[in-house]
Amino acid sequence: MPPAGTVSAESQNLDQSASVEQSASTVPSASAGQSAGARAGAVTDPQEVARISAGIVDLLLPHRRASDPELDATPADFPLQLEQLADFITAGDRILFTLPGFPCKSPNLAKVLGHLPDEGERLSLTFLNGLCEEIGKLYAPGAQILICSDGHIFGDLIHVPDDHIDEYSDELSAMIEREGLTHLATFDLRAVLGDLPFDEKRARVHAQYAPTKEELREQVMTDEETLKLYRGITRFLTEDTFGFEGTKSALQRDCRQRAYGVIQRSRAWGDLIAEQHPRSFRLSIHPQKAGVLKFGIRLLDHADVWMTPWHSSVLHRPDGGWELLRSDDAARAGRLVERNGRPSHYETS
Repeated sequence: MPPAGTVSAESQNLDQSASVEQSASTVPSASAGQSAGARAGAVTDPQEVARISAGIVDLLLPHRRASDPELDATPADFPLQLEQLADFITAGDRILFTLPGFPCKSPNLAKVLGHLPDEGERLSLTFLNGLCEEIGKLYAPGAQILICSDGHIFGDLIHVPDDHIDEYSDELSAMIEREGLTHLATFDLRAVLGDLPFDEKRARVHAQYAPTKEELREQVMTDEETLKLYRGITRFLTEDTFGFEGTKSALQRDCRQRAYGVIQRSRAWGDLIAEQHPRSFRLSIHPQKAGVLKFGIRLLDHADVWMTPWHSSVLHRPDGGWELLRSDDAARAGRLVERNGRPSHYETS
């Protein structure tokens, strides 16, 4: 069962043992707007629908994680997202965003403070909840972000034990509740396929949804965005591998192979989520081009577009700003701060 406070969706295509519970009161179903008809907050004027949709994309643009940073993007560059938003707005439904991410902490303790969420996650969750609040000022039914924690789907490939991933996900849900982040909800692999072992769940999801390795190799060779993703994940795997008995070149080969697996599983997870929530506005923590199906979003400001709170620690600067750094770098720049009896972040005096 998912931890308290999580939500999940019922699987349509996994076999009958793949029961996935749904909290329809928390996350709207794929047909919510169609089955309920026009709701009280429905907007019928097409010009007003277009204005609100563009306004929501405008709220997201300053936080865009872009693989085409040279583009001075405007809402018009995101026709797919404008169409999705218009669908919610004309029906008067709350807008649902889905965000795969927040998997688990890196196993490299030179980069992070431990295996539980810390100030980086708290700031990121608060930011996401704040975005939903801003959307609510433009569109009364508001918005919700479903955080689809993907740690279990590739935990074996990144060498993070499932119990650490469980503890991370549970603390993430507890943090959302403690902070009163009412526009956020969570979902992870525990909600899928009942009580089967995680290895079997991973295998079944992979078998049904993942592209073949041959298909992925072809994309790496022909598609620049897939190549960037492959290189980025290979870099993370290389940095996070401990106790490898072999040469540096052997480690590189091992990480390149595991990178294919991580991308396969990530895409499988994304397709499962999209199947459950086909109306959702799909966010991504990876850089994305304008005009594609997913909208890349930065959780915290950082020069490295691949940096995330689960691969780093947070440094609180004297000017009040926050910076993501490797934990060992942050330790040299500031002092450790604890929150609720656990390491939280670093701060400079």
